[in-house]
Amino acid sequence: MGKKTINIVSSKPEEKKTASERKGRIVVRTGKEHGRISDLGTQALEEAVIIEKKTKKLQQEITVKAKKTGKTIKPKRVRGHRWQKARKKIDPQKIYSLFEAIKLLKTVSLSRFDGSVDAHLVVKKIGLKGEVEFPYPTGKQQKIRIADEALLKEIEKGKIDFTLLIATPQMMPKLAKYAKILGPRGLMPNPKAGTITDQPEELAKKLTGKITWKTEPKAPLIHLTIGKVSQPDSQLEENFKALVAAIGQKNIKKATLAPTMGPGVKIKIE
Repeated sequence: MGKKTINIVSSKPEEKKTASERKGRIVVRTGKEHGRISDLGTQALEEAVIIEKKTKKLQQEITVKAKKTGKTIKPKRVRGHRWQKARKKIDPQKIYSLFEAIKLLKTVSLSRFDGSVDAHLVVKKIGLKGEVEFPYPTGKQQKIRIADEALLKEIEKGKIDFTLLIATPQMMPKLAKYAKILGPRGLMPNPKAGTITDQPEELAKKLTGKITWKTEPKAPLIHLTIGKVSQPDSQLEENFKALVAAIGQKNIKKATLAPTMGPGVKIKIE
């Protein structure tokens, strides 16, 4: 959304009054060229003006600080009331056991749907990757496709409905045309990932049921869904342990579990 602009329409004696003003209503124009017009009471109007003044003051302070430091400064994100309330349930200084973290996580999940439980890991180096086979469903399944002429036509039309792509060495020159599309998504087959093979069907069969994990391209971070908030605690525990075993406990520096909507909980790696 763009910036919200509030213009108070005054009613000076010499000016022609609008229909809204003649009825004794206070009119507030919001938005830009295609904004909305709404009626607010006097108290709401005063609050809107106060918020606008605070916003302008904050922007001025940021601009002054940016000029002094020569750096672009972004305003701090202000979380909603529900998020702030949920955050108070978590001790920011404490690192919880896996058992405690999962129980706490379920109480701070804010989504009105069955949200996911995501693991966010800080590892020792960039470039770690592999596969993990979870003992219980996670709500997200890996879809494997083998590169062929039909798939190339789908990619050309912008249709990408797979999470892992396997290709033969002979198909790679044709796939090179789509490297700019597949590369940023981490879907381009490559020898290091083991997704280029002379026997793609066998490899696809072997990887079925497994989910690939890897660090971000420029940071030693791994993000992966391990289940749903509605799942039994024991299933989420076993799935997280399977992920730790796949990555290697010695490679993990920090770990946090977080619901789709809600604050994260730091956990011990044991």
